[in-house]
Amino acid sequence: MLQAMCFKVFNIFTGCMLLAIQLLGQDSSVYFKTNAVVVNGAERFDDYEHILREEKVAVVANQSSVINDSLHLVDFLVEKEIDILRVFSPEHGFRGKADAGAHIKDQRDPATGLKLISLYGKSKKPSYDHLADVNVVVFDLQDVGVRFYTYISTMHYVMTACAEMKIKVVVLDRPNPNGFYVDGPILEPDFRSFVGMHQIPLLHGMTIGEYAKMINNEGWLENGVQCDLTVIPCLNYDHNDYYKLSIKPSPNLPNMASIFLYPSLALFEGTVVSVGRGTKTPFQLIGHPNIKDGDVEFTPTSGPGAKSPKLMGQKCKGYHLADFGTSTLPRRKQLYLFWLINMYKQIDSAETPFFLANGFFDRLAGTDKLRLQIEDGKKEEEIRASWQEDLDAFKIIRRKYLLYPDFE
Repeated sequence: MLQAMCFKVFNIFTGCMLLAIQLLGQDSSVYFKTNAVVVNGAERFDDYEHILREEKVAVVANQSSVINDSLHLVDFLVEKEIDILRVFSPEHGFRGKADAGAHIKDQRDPATGLKLISLYGKSKKPSYDHLADVNVVVFDLQDVGVRFYTYISTMHYVMTACAEMKIKVVVLDRPNPNGFYVDGPILEPDFRSFVGMHQIPLLHGMTIGEYAKMINNEGWLENGVQCDLTVIPCLNYDHNDYYKLSIKPSPNLPNMASIFLYPSLALFEGTVVSVGRGTKTPFQLIGHPNIKDGDVEFTPTSGPGAKSPKLMGQKCKGYHLADFGTSTLPRRKQLYLFWLINMYKQIDSAETPFFLANGFFDRLAGTDKLRLQIEDGKKEEEIRASWQEDLDAFKIIRRKYLLYPDFE
């Protein structure tokens, strides 16, 4: 009876929020800046050509590493006769099509013939042999500003390897689409992993270039080493901006709704709940076979970027959150725990434990405190209050490394 009542409240709340969005009409949509306004670091070739000219260069890139929304950075640098020796690729691979967590092999790029070295395969750190003949490493990946999005972990290892070998690193900066707020629990050292390497909040509110400066100057690289770092900033970017990505940063973040929802929904990856992997709207759905109510049904299936999605072939009932994610969530400017708390109340039982036994939720959260608070029935306000002091301390450190006007 209690579960059914909670579901009804959940449905009513979600319905009211979506109705409010519809009533607001055009006023509910955030104003996006795009590449027509913002100039990414990669597009400022005149500002970094002198660093690359006559040098032996390696590039860390994927499908998001483009100039003017069309020309790949690697192809552009080859056209400019920059001597590129090899290309490193992160999670999801050079073309961005691999599943999350999929082991990626080294290969060659058919367009340029360049050797592609995976930093999400046998090793996550470039080896001595990979860098022995390199003078400069160019790093250009589109981050989404969330601690467990692994591109910043790849950057950590690249910077460490280059520092150890005294190789220059050039980070070509790009806007952070979630860069307009800072929120979430701070990672605790005992929960350090590739989905969380530094003692920062779940949402750090920095561009990847700002973040590179932080981990370099705060002594967070392995053994406290520092690399020779240059960041090429964006032009016309501001941390108050909502920035619209023109190319999806990874296979399961296809649009801005999914990118805005990702910080809140990705925590479900450590639970039995599906976030829509294996559907046409990943990270815009939440659901499970045990849910009785809901506004949508979906069945995850195998496909590109989701070969073996959670609950594959099982009919799930749940909630479609895309409209809320695009129009309402960005304006809240905070991690949204409502769905997590309520789905736990509806699903958790002796037959269906809500949190996966492998501890992945704690690694994503960067602490076991969030899970314990949810299990103890804490309200969202109580949970949020528990990390505010740590957030205030982080913001003081963050301020030292900002390249752009901060949010209000």
